[in-house]
Amino acid sequence: MTRYAIYAVPGALGAHDDAAAVSLRAAAETWYARQDFSELTVSARRYGFHATLKAPFRLAAGHTEAELQDALSRFAAARTELVIPALSPRPLGAFRAMLPTGDLSGINALAEETVREFDHFRAPLSREDIARRRPAELSLRQRELFWQWGYPYVYDEFRFHLTLTDALPPHQAHEVDAALADHFADVTGQDVALRSVVIAVEPDSAESTPVESTPGESAPAESTPAAPFEILSVHPFAPTITT
Repeated sequence: MTRYAIYAVPGALGAHDDAAAVSLRAAAETWYARQDFSELTVSARRYGFHATLKAPFRLAAGHTEAELQDALSRFAAARTELVIPALSPRPLGAFRAMLPTGDLSGINALAEETVREFDHFRAPLSREDIARRRPAELSLRQRELFWQWGYPYVYDEFRFHLTLTDALPPHQAHEVDAALADHFADVTGQDVALRSVVIAVEPDSAESTPVESTPGESAPAESTPAAPFEILSVHPFAPTITT
């Protein structure tokens, strides 16, 4: 069955977006395209450049894709742009991601509201969903969040990040860190505006589809390659009025 996710993707509005966000997204896409580190970006490429707001889910019975899009359009139109402060490529566990530094209250509130407001669109967890997430390996708080919201890294366990790599073998960490610092030098440290949210879709995902490994956790084995996520629709925030 098809899975949907709600993501923050800086630069998703293209020419209508913040210039720094567009530059960051372009740098990320060329990073994913690099052949010298392709074996270390397999999962990151499949999920695409994004920060998760509502983790991948199957639609609950009685809901449609069009309903989800309409609801997210209304949700986005009731909000204005946010600033993601001082992004730079840094370690997050064994992973590497673009991480912000500074006041994250706005982006954290957006993530909490997204999780809460769209949970009625999420189908109940299947046995396969539960097995793949390995709840026994989660902390007590993460298990509580997983059972309630279908994903353990929400609310107080949420950390905004734009993933750049899969889990790195220790012997390659220094080489990758140096490459990331060079590749993202022109966009490192910039404040980036977030002017929209997106719906991403994974077409016809099978029950064996692996979960997205979250920085800080061990990556589940991917026995069967799944279709890459694609942006289905972009939902702009209300324009910021300046005087």
